[in-house]
Amino acid sequence: MSNTGALQDRVILVAGAAGGLGAEAAVACAEAGASVLLLGRKVRALNRVYEAVKAVGPDPMLYPLDLEGATPDDYDQLAQAIEGEFGRLDGLLHCAAEFRALTPLAHTDPADFARAIHVDLTARWWLTQACLPLLSKSDAGAAVFVLDTPERRGKPGAAGAYWGGYGLAQQAQAALVPMLQAELGAQGTRISGLRPGPMRTGLRAKAYQLNADPEARPAFDYAQACVDLLSAAGAPWRGRIMDREPVPAAAVDA
Repeated sequence: MSNTGALQDRVILVAGAAGGLGAEAAVACAEAGASVLLLGRKVRALNRVYEAVKAVGPDPMLYPLDLEGATPDDYDQLAQAIEGEFGRLDGLLHCAAEFRALTPLAHTDPADFARAIHVDLTARWWLTQACLPLLSKSDAGAAVFVLDTPERRGKPGAAGAYWGGYGLAQQAQAALVPMLQAELGAQGTRISGLRPGPMRTGLRAKAYQLNADPEARPAFDYAQACVDLLSAAGAPWRGRIMDREPVPAAAVDA
């Protein structure tokens, strides 16, 4: 599906814009006509994404922020900055994530566990909560949570073993999507989720060796799904989670 004009004149905030999928999605949103706000903690990496986005669409807005240390007040200030610049927000895409390594729960460092729960769940909610009033000013406001599904990786019956706080946060967000939509109602901001297939990203490299991970596809392969969910094409996914399994490598390379 072509994304030309799908987000024309829309204002989209991408959290985790310096990461693998975040960067690709930011460029795809700009190509679709959106003004993109780039949120992340790595300024140098954000600057590279800024140049890539600027090359294909409207000049983006940079907003460096570390989700691990940010408070609700910081998110409120971000929302105020967006309102002052644009007057509204049409889409929020959650790509920021925290994962250290595959570790048995019994041996997980308490700080690592708390950090993963905070960045992968609490901070995402705080940001969403701060942005909801702005999203409600849009005629088609949408928030999209990019999720992982550790329990379907590896051996059958593994139940997400060794993914720790990161894995638990994924399950909590899967529950959050329909819960929040039920509270906002059919006419409120659209809430949806995206479960992409395995991606070749820095996060995944912490759990899998590149040469032993044939299922993983480039993050680019899932950027269009982000645009779809943020645009009018995402309407059928209100309160639901879209699963995007990878295309078999043989089919892609044929």
